[in-house]
Amino acid sequence: MGFILINSVVIAQNTTRKDVFVDEDGVMRWGGTNEEVHGFGVNYSAPFAHAYRSAEKKGLDIKAEIDKDVYHFTRLGFDLYRLHVWDTEISDEKGNLLENDKLETFDYLLNELKKRDINFVITPIAYWGNGWPEPDEDTPGFSNKYGKENSLTDPEAIKAQQNYLEQFLDHVNPYTGVAYKDEPNLIAFEISNEPHHRGKPEEVKNFINKMVAAMRKTGTEKPIFYNVSHSVQLAETYFTSEIDGGTFQWYPTGLGFQKELEGNLLPNVNDYHIPFNDVIQKNNKAKLVYEFDAADVNKSYMYPAMARSFREAGIQLATHFAYDPTFLAYANTEYNTHYMNLNYTPHKALALMIASEIFHEVPMREELGTYPENLEFGDFKISYEGDVATYNSGDTFIYTNTNTIQPKSSSELKKVAGHGNSELVNYEGKGAYFLDKLKDGVWRLEVMPDPILIDNPFGSNSLEKTIAVISWKENSMELDLADLGKNFKISGLNEGNTKEFEVDGRAFDISPGTYLVQSVNANFDIDRYENKLNFDLRSFEAQESTVDRTYLIHRPSKTITANSKLNIEAIVVSDREIEKVEAWFQNGNTYNSLELTAKNNYDYSAEIPESLIKNGFLSYRIIVSTDNGSVTFPGGVEGSPSNWDFYSEAKYQTRILKEASLITLFNPATDSNNLVIGWSPKNNLVPVQENEAEFQVRLDSLFKEDVENTEAEPIYDYSFRYNFQNKIVRRNLNGRNRIVVKARTLHDKTGKIQVALLMNNGASFGKTIELTNEIQEIEIDLIDLEPVKTVTLPRPYPGFLPYYFDHSYSGEFKIEDIEAIQFSIGPGMEQENLQKSHSVGIREVRLE
Repeated sequence: MGFILINSVVIAQNTTRKDVFVDEDGVMRWGGTNEEVHGFGVNYSAPFAHAYRSAEKKGLDIKAEIDKDVYHFTRLGFDLYRLHVWDTEISDEKGNLLENDKLETFDYLLNELKKRDINFVITPIAYWGNGWPEPDEDTPGFSNKYGKENSLTDPEAIKAQQNYLEQFLDHVNPYTGVAYKDEPNLIAFEISNEPHHRGKPEEVKNFINKMVAAMRKTGTEKPIFYNVSHSVQLAETYFTSEIDGGTFQWYPTGLGFQKELEGNLLPNVNDYHIPFNDVIQKNNKAKLVYEFDAADVNKSYMYPAMARSFREAGIQLATHFAYDPTFLAYANTEYNTHYMNLNYTPHKALALMIASEIFHEVPMREELGTYPENLEFGDFKISYEGDVATYNSGDTFIYTNTNTIQPKSSSELKKVAGHGNSELVNYEGKGAYFLDKLKDGVWRLEVMPDPILIDNPFGSNSLEKTIAVISWKENSMELDLADLGKNFKISGLNEGNTKEFEVDGRAFDISPGTYLVQSVNANFDIDRYENKLNFDLRSFEAQESTVDRTYLIHRPSKTITANSKLNIEAIVVSDREIEKVEAWFQNGNTYNSLELTAKNNYDYSAEIPESLIKNGFLSYRIIVSTDNGSVTFPGGVEGSPSNWDFYSEAKYQTRILKEASLITLFNPATDSNNLVIGWSPKNNLVPVQENEAEFQVRLDSLFKEDVENTEAEPIYDYSFRYNFQNKIVRRNLNGRNRIVVKARTLHDKTGKIQVALLMNNGASFGKTIELTNEIQEIEIDLIDLEPVKTVTLPRPYPGFLPYYFDHSYSGEFKIEDIEAIQFSIGPGMEQENLQKSHSVGIREVRLE
């Protein structure tokens, strides 16, 4: 065995493993041991492009920032890293490798990963410019000269790529002294990032084989992969070339919705179906996933479900896209449709930790059933309700949010990682925490600071715009670990942390940091302890506090029923001492004041008096008083409405309706911006009266050939969806027995549209109605709704993934479980009309 020293930690490097090979069944195995290869981790681009430039702008040491994030990777149990290298920054026009600061920083990162025994998959060619999200710079590389399309066909560009690949693989990392082609921790190469081939099969195969030959010329024996999830009509071409396997990606919720997607999205990740899998198996090729994410989703439940589906599909390696460098995560500028960082999105990061366990525990190609039966498998459990994913193996318990699951074996526990409360830990902070057992009665406790999301992370972002802040406060914690007992001792471990906390039974206050937790009778000498963890016991890396003023996060109820109960809830964080939080309800020229009670350092709530919940509008502000004055929300305006010079007129507002009032499920004027719909320049929102608008959909045809999948079976359907959960969350649905659709065609003919209600389990119940060119209000009795197909919306990428969600629900329609409405043009349409133009205008859908 070889050894690498990390501070006081000795990590054993497995020198019995040799280069990975792909066996006759298309399975990657470690040479020397024949072990099946497993790996899970992230993409992370700090050495290049926007991240590197941003560190320079901020005057940061990029290597010090890399160290912090690599430590996070270690805490989350990752053992794999992938990146498409920005070749345009480290090459010239002829493909000569440039030994510059970007390449040197990348070498530094790889060495730090190697120290933690984290393996890599490297994609030498990206074809991208280096700008995103900024404008591209004028870089020296061949990709800048030729662009992606020409790079795949131009003879000079092909020569440049061959030259570059050869030099890249021969490059010796100065930190390791080993060339990439020989690096033991480098599992495989992926030739290039997402080539979009449009040529003939023989031309494409010739191109691929030239790239492989250039790499093999270096003497490397590592597997070489090629992206095969684009232009999938060329699948036979890809897998009969000289590659060892294919790479895939998965964006099951699309990309770029610009805000958080709502509703249950588990149907979108039910199955990673590869329609050309027989071609892969026939040619004995391996599979890996280079990128995946549930984009525009700030929930944790999706990642373990995706990992499960990947393992069913025979995927051995996967890396999430992309881990935000901690120094950028406050703004999420790198890729605004994604958001991932242990400090800023702890629940999501812990979900990746669970996904890593799935990749290492769930057998490849094991059939795990269909939703919802596939939400519990092995030691794993996934729940849309409560946004909880758990891994409960006996010696390890990991959870993403508050739960009441009983650990399998408290006496055997060696590792706990969580967010929120559990049967083992009650914690009032908002960050992640980790518990590692060192010996009986001795644990290492690591507590991350508290992230507060203050703005939409998926919208238009900027380095000048803060979307989340980090707060360092002491929060209450209670540990129920059998070998600790009560009144145990807690002392700081990380550098500069000399704190000791008094324990009352099992409860104590704790601030961010790393701690030694010992039972009253335990003896422990840290200097003599044989540390088997792959990090120093004293390690701790976290973003310092960024709270610079008073922030309040409050989401008012849009609509409630008169005389019902309503709590007002807010998250408040400030750089000053908070003295009081109160709501002021306006009634004419008078105000009613209601003080909110603090549940912990951040969460405030109060029940609104019933006398205020009468038919009409509930208008109010929330005032936060600190030792430095008052701040009023919405708007964060200094001062209070009681001041003579208070100028803000902004208010929160809730509509209070009579119990018998109709429920508007879709109102184009207010809801069309939140439609989940495929983009089309002909779709439009048009005002028709002072308080009414019409959402217009115009289609030239129902099916368009996908250039990335030209041989796909045509599906004649155009569907779109609106999630109305926020409209019904506090409405009584009992007694509602029909929906009313106000709509028309936009041409002289009649037309059909299917209207369906989606339940929170992904099952849809609907009916196809006929429209004329005159506005009609068409009533559909709920009793007449029948099971219809649920379209996976947003449409997943790649496009070969299932269009419809195949669930196993066979029960009846339940109005109490509805959460969205699906409109579909195509069902019930005559064959001869499918490819004709279609247009509809929708003005309202209501529940009566």
